[in-house]
Amino acid sequence: MGPLDHVGIAVRRLDEGIARYQLLGLGPESIEDLPAEGVRAAFLPAGDVRLELLESTRADSAIATFLERRGEGLHHVAFQVDDVREAIASAEIAGFRLVDREPRRGARGRLVAFVHPKSVHGVLVELVQPPTSRER
Repeated sequence: MGPLDHVGIAVRRLDEGIARYQLLGLGPESIEDLPAEGVRAAFLPAGDVRLELLESTRADSAIATFLERRGEGLHHVAFQVDDVREAIASAEIAGFRLVDREPRRGARGRLVAFVHPKSVHGVLVELVQPPTSRER
């Protein structure tokens, strides 16, 4: 497990979330749509870590379900890993419940996988493999 990559925060309206964090001096470096996930995401740099604001674009998305059940707020913490497939295998061997047994393409084109919050004290954990120099 490497350093903290980003903290995901579910918001009902991305533009309002961005405006609120801009009042704290954090502006977006990128905004992208992830149609496969039903999400629109904005990344706001805060030192070496980023805040990822997540807005649902579909009623059946994981973010829509989260917002319905819990409201706006902390959704996940994401840690960098050198090899996401290896990290998945290690987590499974260690007895963690996984959301993903195979990595998927996440925001910023990175390979990601999630560890179920029931395995990590109620916190959804994302494993993020930074892009290789060829992918940048």
